[in-house]
Amino acid sequence: MRLLHTSDWHLGRAFHRVNMLGAQAEFIGRLVTTVREREVDAVVVSGDVYDRAVPPLAAVELFDDALHRLADLGVPTVMISGNHDSARRLGVGAGLIDRAGIHLRTEPAVCGTPVVLADAFGDVAFYGLPYLEPALVKDEFGVEKAGHEAVLAAAMERVRADLAARARGTRSVVLAHAFVTGGEASDSERDITVGGVAAVPAGVFEGVDYTALGHLHGCQTITDRVRYSGSPLAYSFSEADHRKSMWLVDLDAEGAVTAERIDCPAPRALARIRGPLEELLADPALARHEDAWVEATLTDAVRPADPMARLTERFPHTLSLVFDPDRAPDDPDVSYARRLAGRSDQQIAEDFVAHVRGAGPDEDEQGVLRDAFDGVRADAVVREVAR
Repeated sequence: MRLLHTSDWHLGRAFHRVNMLGAQAEFIGRLVTTVREREVDAVVVSGDVYDRAVPPLAAVELFDDALHRLADLGVPTVMISGNHDSARRLGVGAGLIDRAGIHLRTEPAVCGTPVVLADAFGDVAFYGLPYLEPALVKDEFGVEKAGHEAVLAAAMERVRADLAARARGTRSVVLAHAFVTGGEASDSERDITVGGVAAVPAGVFEGVDYTALGHLHGCQTITDRVRYSGSPLAYSFSEADHRKSMWLVDLDAEGAVTAERIDCPAPRALARIRGPLEELLADPALARHEDAWVEATLTDAVRPADPMARLTERFPHTLSLVFDPDRAPDDPDVSYARRLAGRSDQQIAEDFVAHVRGAGPDEDEQGVLRDAFDGVRADAVVREVAR
């Protein structure tokens, strides 16, 4: 069986001030063409279809168009909700459109009930594990402490139990939206840390033939059977070096996996340039970036006059301007933002405690801080889902 694995469409998202809807529509066109020309048997979409719980109308219309085009091809599609989606909104009408071969899996309670498709070698069971927010699903899965590994492990127990009851030789595919250990993050993913831990081990998915992951925006292979497709478009300059693609996956009669990357169309190249303004404007080596979307980091000791206007004369598609003067880390003039760069909320809070009382928090106090941050994040998720 041939699968096309994609995820993290983030329909409705902009790139800085650039509306990406046209580029997203072009990607949908490439996906449909690939399904038709490469004789794909099933499409799997591993979450974050939309960029937010209540997407703009134009994004909903593009999603509707994608569903109609896939249904017209007669190729089944299995799709889960991600942490950016409202599972309840995305799942509206799931029972009805299921008849058209579009299988939406947004309810954690039915993660052990697969979509079963067949080829010449028998059945393939597709298990959709939507994004499992630990604070919201721990009771459903009967785990004592809310955490990503605990709820995913409990969900996979249901998957394995169902699979064990099926005919011998049934092959299996799991769709999941999670941060798996070994994956490389970028700046455009929303933080899902719980209890100071964001990642779960790949071993959680042991026992299935292929795990189609979503959440991380870089295409990457965790193991031969556990892969991220990544987002089809870049949504931050941290993705400037990404090759945006989908996985074309073949499952043979025994469940062995082979995979090929299918490139996604890029609306424009991304470039990150750094240095004093005058050097950036004069350096001939930067000519290759003149038609790219540019993030420029200026290292001038004194902020130059009209930097954006001057940059856009050479780089007309400059979208981001950052000031980072070359100074020693202990220089008192180093910006607050630079001092905090790369530090988590937990670390910043612990630094604050150390600053105001002369000693950092002990283990119990660190736990109190973690619980507080987890509570705030979980409350934000609940309020967004309820919208």
